[in-house]
Order: sequence, then C-alpha cells, then structure tokens
Amino acid sequence: MRNRNVKIYIRDGRSPVPINEHVSRTMSAIQSRNTGPELLARKLLRVNAIKGFETHLRYVPGRPDIAFKKTKTAVFIHGCYWHGCPYCRLQLPKTHRDFWKKKIEANKLRDARKNRELRRLGWRTVTVWACRLKTESRKRRVLSRIRTAFRR
Repeated sequence: MRNRNVKIYIRDGRSPVPINEHVSRTMSAIQSRNTGPELLARKLLRVNAIKGFETHLRYVPGRPDIAFKKTKTAVFIHGCYWHGCPYCRLQLPKTHRDFWKKKIEANKLRDARKNRELRRLGWRTVTVWACRLKTESRKRRVLSRIRTAFRR
C-alpha cells in the first residue's frame, strides 16, 4: 500500500534535484503569480485610489503582473532572488551554484527581452523590486514611478 502523504515530483529539468526533502518542499511552494510583493503593490495602488489595472494579462507580452491597458503601462514586480536584484545582490545557494547562476542570468535576459518587446508595441514598463516595497519611503517612490509612467 502506497503512503498517500508522500508527494511524487516529476523532474522536468527546470531545476536541479534538491539534496533533501525540506528544500524540495520549500521550492515547490514558491508561487509565480499573486506573490506577497505583488499583493502588496496592488494594495498600494488601491489605497492610493489608482484604479483601472488588471493582472497577468495573457495577451500582453511578458504577462505583466499589473497592467493599465488604457495607458499601455506594464508593471513587473520582480522577486529579488529570482531576477537578480541590483540592490540586494543576494548570494547564490551553496549547492548547484552553476545551475542557479545560469538560471538567474537567463531570467534577466528574458526580462530585458519582454521590456523591449512591450516598448516596441508602444507600452511603458516599470520594474518594481520586492525589496523596494519594504519601507514607507520606498513605497512612495515606487508609487510615484508608476503614476509618472501611466500619466505620460
């Protein structure tokens, strides 16, 4: 009889095989949408009466986390680790270091490609780093950047 509490993962090559089950569980729990920083950014917009945005539009290149269709403004909320934050400069893990270095570099290239494609289509883009949403003064600067982008 098989233990029903054991989760079996199919390895597809997008990440290395974790050394232990705890790491595997932690990595599996990471979301790509509606993350804490995204929810915080959307709350910041709502509290400041900025309306008219939608989230994760499939037909917009790069599927921005927040999009203002009328003004063609795309906002990407980047996690500091996954996108290689220039402010935090987080260290790579001790295991599978080469894999993670390549992964983060590929993410940076993909982000730049998305931004170029959107700009070619007439969209403005704003990148917000998760660490910039941690203090009130930084939140105000983020809000100002988003307002400036969609008012142009």
